Amino acid sequence: MVISAEPLIYGLIFLAVLALVQGIYLSVFGKSISLNSRVNRRLEMLEKGAGREQVLEQLRKEMSQHMKSKSIPLYAILADKAQKANIAFTPGQLIMVMGVLTVVAFFLLTFGTAASLPIRLVLSLMMGVGAVYIWVNRTAKKRLGMLAEQLPDAVELMVRSLRVGHPFTSALQIVAKEVPDPLGTEMGVISDEAAYGRDVGDALKSMAERMDMQDLRFLAVAVTIQQTSGGNLAEILDGLAKVVRSRFRLFRRVKAITAEAKWSGMFLSLFPILALVMINVIQPNYYDDVKETAYFIPACLVVAAFLTVNIFVMRMLVNIKV
Repeated sequence: MVISAEPLIYGLIFLAVLALVQGIYLSVFGKSISLNSRVNRRLEMLEKGAGREQVLEQLRKEMSQHMKSKSIPLYAILADKAQKANIAFTPGQLIMVMGVLTVVAFFLLTFGTAASLPIRLVLSLMMGVGAVYIWVNRTAKKRLGMLAEQLPDAVELMVRSLRVGHPFTSALQIVAKEVPDPLGTEMGVISDEAAYGRDVGDALKSMAERMDMQDLRFLAVAVTIQQTSGGNLAEILDGLAKVVRSRFRLFRRVKAITAEAKWSGMFLSLFPILALVMINVIQPNYYDDVKETAYFIPACLVVAAFLTVNIFVMRMLVNIKV
């Protein structure tokens, strides 16, 4: 039995390219850009000596730059995810990173495999673009999850601040100082915008639409109604915090209940692909007797089409919305 290591080398090269994306990102912007940073990025930038107006301008530019570049060919599929992930790279820089990763992948494939030039070109392009897309998508999911988890505590912090007599803008400033990223920087931007004259309700609505989060929309509506109709904002936000926390617990419970179905769907989608890879690793000459026949390529295309359809069907079956 002859074992071929090439498919495994392809996988290792892709993982190396994927790790390189995060390395480049942290090297350019520093640790403060990481979602795991205890001090939010806005405070980090202020502590380094940047002016408040300069920091606000930079953060607002980062928050809106990706949706403004949806007209770039093929970038539209990445723009929405990049906006939710709040990727600090400009669209041009992100495309440049794709190019750099494609070149790196091409050299690794050249020195690590015996694949022909056309295959190396196609694989390196797929790895460069795919690594950036997977990284942006994963960052967006992680950031939105952290925002949803931080929001109830942040609203409760606002409630305590309002009950001791602080105005709502001061409550936002306290959240911006005490809460880590990603919510700390977002609230800090809203606080700065309010200080420069923007309506707080409009700023909250803008953030809710940009993040596409229902809980943030609830917060924006509650603040807007209080501004126009009056009332005890502390009591309104206290009730909102309880609702948001209850929704968060419900989503976690549904996620736990449906975890088995989702993992089963993922396994059934990936198993045929893994089986094909293992066949090529364990027995590289397995298809030698049939690959020269006229039906081999059409059969491969049919199998690839069925595998692709299977992935989408399994995702729809396990995508349970609440």
